Amino acid sequence: MRRCRECSGRRLAFASARAAVEYDERVRRLVAGWKERGLRRLSAQAADLVTAGVERPRVATLTFVPPDRERVLERGHHPAERLARELGERWELPVAPLLGRTRAVPHQRGLSLANRRRNVAGAFRPAVKSPARVALVDDVYTSGATANAAASALRKGGARRVEVVTFARVVR
Repeated sequence: MRRCRECSGRRLAFASARAAVEYDERVRRLVAGWKERGLRRLSAQAADLVTAGVERPRVATLTFVPPDRERVLERGHHPAERLARELGERWELPVAPLLGRTRAVPHQRGLSLANRRRNVAGAFRPAVKSPARVALVDDVYTSGATANAAASALRKGGARRVEVVTFARVVR
């Protein structure tokens, strides 16, 4: 499997990262509505696009990047969890909250790649023992820092292979 420029030369805790769409201006507006304006119905539409464009992962379960408590309270929902649950229904896979947060993380927006990695380093912990093969679901893959930190915690919890599935991906 070929690696992107960002991942090339890096040791990653996940085996693959796949997304349904490229994160462009149109998708950015859609994600903003989904995340910041509480348009929850977009979770189902995002899941439809993911299942149309991303092969069903060969895993035992799906999990999601755990929510930051304050953001869930602000938004009233957690987009990554909602997407994971929609995908679980479509792919007929169980969804389990396998991760927890060790601390709140400041917004990643505007940070350099190195600062994004530092920002999320150690931010996640295993909540329960993970199955050997897990798919980690999130809404947007930007730099891979969050996915890598979360996948690392899944591996500490027993996962041997972590695949990342997102609705959108920033392509540099």
